[in-house]
Amino acid sequence: MNLANKITISRIILTIIIIAILVFPFESAGIDFVNLFINEAIVINIKYLIVGVLFIIAVFTDFLDGYVARKKNMQTEFGKTLDKIADKLLIDSVLIVLASQGFLHPIIPVIVVARDYIVNTIKNAALRNGKTLRFVKTGKAKNIVFKIGITLTLFYNLPFELFNINVSDMLLIVGTVLAVISCIQYYNDNRKKIITKDSQV
Repeated sequence: MNLANKITISRIILTIIIIAILVFPFESAGIDFVNLFINEAIVINIKYLIVGVLFIIAVFTDFLDGYVARKKNMQTEFGKTLDKIADKLLIDSVLIVLASQGFLHPIIPVIVVARDYIVNTIKNAALRNGKTLRFVKTGKAKNIVFKIGITLTLFYNLPFELFNINVSDMLLIVGTVLAVISCIQYYNDNRKKIITKDSQV
């Protein structure tokens, strides 16, 4: 377990903490988070600001583990797989919980999770044929857009909310569109690698 992998695992731990804070019934436990008021119109629950800070830290570890792995020559197949798992856990789980709490439309996590399931199925089929898959740049773009969109959502779309510009929702929609596009590209670029001789008969 090298340093880069430990940083990746810290992202998984942070994800668990983030989800725990989001779903734990603090009010039932007698714990009330302070509400902040901005311009007497925007009400902000400080719980989501705390989660937003933790989410930013988790996103930073995604950059950090890759940097450390390259800098110290710690790149391994296990590390790459662990990094992808940590990334999907962070983005998918937060999207699901935020949708359940009314911050975004449920169709967004449904599409994202379905996309990941399809891509993983393609990967498994290719691996059974001893093939490596071609990288799709739109998949990376999707992750970046979602991370920014989720961060803004957790911070109540500030400062853009002050100008009635819903940047957070727009980014989440763009991320969803990129998820669909990347899934289609992933299939088109790798479909020959998942076709077996039996399927050609």
